[in-house]
Amino acid sequence: MTAPVQTTLRLRITVLDGWRQVALEARANEKVAAVKQRALAAGIAADRAEGYVVKFGGAVVGDEAHSLSELGVPSGGALVVLAAHRRAVR
Repeated sequence: MTAPVQTTLRLRITVLDGWRQVALEARANEKVAAVKQRALAAGIAADRAEGYVVKFGGAVVGDEAHSLSELGVPSGGALVVLAAHRRAVR
């Protein structure tokens, strides 16, 4: 007997602006872009989402229109949301 497919994932997301840790629940078929926007809304203006990228497994997610399940994100998985362009340090 195969294990049932888990449709709700518990995610750990680090938003690098301020090193915020965000815990979210998401559907396995939810798009990466939507998860990014929800993570940013937890502490940064979500309307600036286009200026941020998502990393999973150490690599930038190239197409945020993919679902979490398409990327193979498991429950308990970790994502990182960071600025798309480096910022100068003063």
